Amino acid sequence: MKRMLAEWEEQRAVLVAFPHEDSDWADNLNSALTPFVQITQAIAYAQNVFVVCKDVQKIKNLFCSTNNMSFIQLPTNDTWTRDYGVISIEDEGVVKLLDFTFDAWGGKFEASLDNEVNKKLFQKGYFAPTMMQSIDFVLEGGSLESDGEGTILTTTECLCNPNRNGGLTQIQVEQKLQEYLGASRILWLNHGYLAGDDTDSHIDTLARFVSKDTIAFVECNDENDEHYEELLAMKKELQQFTQTNNEPYNLVALPMPSASFDEENNRLPATYANFLITNKALLYPTYSVKEDKIAHEIFKNLFPSREIIPIECSRLIEQGGSLHCSTMQIAKR
Repeated sequence: MKRMLAEWEEQRAVLVAFPHEDSDWADNLNSALTPFVQITQAIAYAQNVFVVCKDVQKIKNLFCSTNNMSFIQLPTNDTWTRDYGVISIEDEGVVKLLDFTFDAWGGKFEASLDNEVNKKLFQKGYFAPTMMQSIDFVLEGGSLESDGEGTILTTTECLCNPNRNGGLTQIQVEQKLQEYLGASRILWLNHGYLAGDDTDSHIDTLARFVSKDTIAFVECNDENDEHYEELLAMKKELQQFTQTNNEPYNLVALPMPSASFDEENNRLPATYANFLITNKALLYPTYSVKEDKIAHEIFKNLFPSREIIPIECSRLIEQGGSLHCSTMQIAKR
């Protein structure tokens, strides 16, 4: 049996990649480094972190303690390891890592260095003795949610987009997800988006499995907000989904953060759905808005056995991503 592992299953490490002066973060690099330091520290108190960086000593100097951190000097274009990091599956009881092709969300940006990160980590022995398979198919980790039991939650806007794999049909994509991830069911969302999002509606900005029977999703209650109609339509789709036992999912609404804008008045893709589940904690993004406290209480109820850790991520959304986008868990072998 083959299956894509759920995020809450035991992790060996989390992969992060730090911004540098040759990346899009260069105009205000020091402020960009802050959330990456905080994310890394929050993970490393209880488990390993693989820190990819351009200058190891420079990044090491940002930490008071480097326990559970492995610093790896590698060239990168950007920091979004969720989308170019390996995807962990289990195949006949053995953990394997899949290295899919990354083309920066349909060729929107240069990504040749990012697309080589997994191969170089494997060559350096960081994944050993786990097997890694390179696959000639464009697929990003942020576009997939797994319940660990064969069900994949995703969006048609991303996986069937002509800018990925030439624009496959849903049936063709399902065949690929079955082949590579062992998916037995695909739950497709046809609605939902975030303004300022470059990913073509990645599921990890909209709706997330928090257990095999519960989905947390972004809800917009402001009828004057540009997201209202699409997120309402998405909610109605989620309400129609059922578990393998034909019972409806438990749906938990996450608030829509108050709108944030860049210097050119473009709306930024703030979302609380971009949280990270680790072995001992739940890390969630905050944006210095009133909804942060509401989200905190929701996460406390959703994850009573994990420490709830907020990370201020306003700087991250300026570059189009957030906390989950900046991390990729690697399953324990």
